[in-house]
Amino acid sequence: MVLFKRGLQSILQKNASDVVIVSALRTPVTRAKKGGFKDAYPEELVSHILKATLEHTKIDPAKVNDVCMGQVLSELGGAKAGRMALLHAGYPVTTTYNTVNRQCSSGLQAITNTAAAIQTGMIEVGIGGGVESMTRNYGSKAIPVDLSPDMKESWSQDALDCIMPMGLTSENVASRYSISREDQDAFAARSHQKAAHARSSGLFDSEIVPTPTRQIAEDGTITQTTIAADDGIRPTATAESLAKLKPAFSPTGASTAGNSSQVSDGAAAALLMRRSTAEVLGLQPIAKFVATAVAGVKPDEMGIGPALAIPRLMEMTGVEVGEVGIWELNEAFASQALYCMRVLNLPEEKVNPKGGAIALGHPLGATGARQLATLLPELERQGEKVGVVSMCIGTGSGLATMFVRE
Repeated sequence: MVLFKRGLQSILQKNASDVVIVSALRTPVTRAKKGGFKDAYPEELVSHILKATLEHTKIDPAKVNDVCMGQVLSELGGAKAGRMALLHAGYPVTTTYNTVNRQCSSGLQAITNTAAAIQTGMIEVGIGGGVESMTRNYGSKAIPVDLSPDMKESWSQDALDCIMPMGLTSENVASRYSISREDQDAFAARSHQKAAHARSSGLFDSEIVPTPTRQIAEDGTITQTTIAADDGIRPTATAESLAKLKPAFSPTGASTAGNSSQVSDGAAAALLMRRSTAEVLGLQPIAKFVATAVAGVKPDEMGIGPALAIPRLMEMTGVEVGEVGIWELNEAFASQALYCMRVLNLPEEKVNPKGGAIALGHPLGATGARQLATLLPELERQGEKVGVVSMCIGTGSGLATMFVRE
């Protein structure tokens, strides 16, 4: 830890060896099975966001050494279809491709992996991001079906709890830490209201790439269209309207479809390189990668992960919680988001100012990269320098990453 501890003034300094981000873009996030990407394939979303990265930055695709994409549910980890998507987007065969699965944090882990590869000199330029089509791959793939009999009868309750449905872990957090249904519904309503305001005010425009796709009608008619906005936001949501919804996971519970993250489709990607490389290529950095921390928690209350990962990140960097301008805290469930905010004393006005996954959706592999694309324009708009992206992770972990706006 001590080797990495630097403090705010130190991380604000610019050095030739810094890993910088020159682009962070995302597709819209749409409702699984109902929204704009219901007839899209994840590799199509990957190909489009990778092509958009080239068009946005004008970088020579041959300069990109490696692409790492977070992907959770897809067949073969999305690796083969993803490589097809990379080549289809116009990258040369010399650009390599891999996927990573750290569940809900996969997109942010992909960015971290790319940054680490640059820091250690393994690559000069890389893309980190993520994708998920929960329309195509959710359901049984969310929990292992072909599972070892020994694991099913494990002596370890924590091992057994790794396949506990996430909704039940939310209920555990709410009951163990006294997070009321009323507070969860009020939090969820604010998420929708913030996201609706951001969408109507054009605050998402700089991060979203309008994405072409097909839509197939019930009669089989195929229509080509372009999706340009998130479609899961409910502008009319209120705490009162959400209070009418029935519990989704336990008859006596407090987690509902309204105060939990939405099942979604989408993709996001960030282009990273060493600062000295950006200068040579004539590319303007928009942010600096600082550090990532991960922490483990009990699987049956996985939602509290950020409450442990964030303090570890603060210790690692020497930055105080009060010195962070904006927190992008993934809203897997209102229960766990509220718990983490309360334990860490995070000011609500600094958390998800444009709404979170309850309103925008949570395409598992893409979310961390989506959060970064949402964070950076907001840091600039508010004149803030330091931002943190964090989330809980299924099976019991939390991950947090710090960025500094240029």
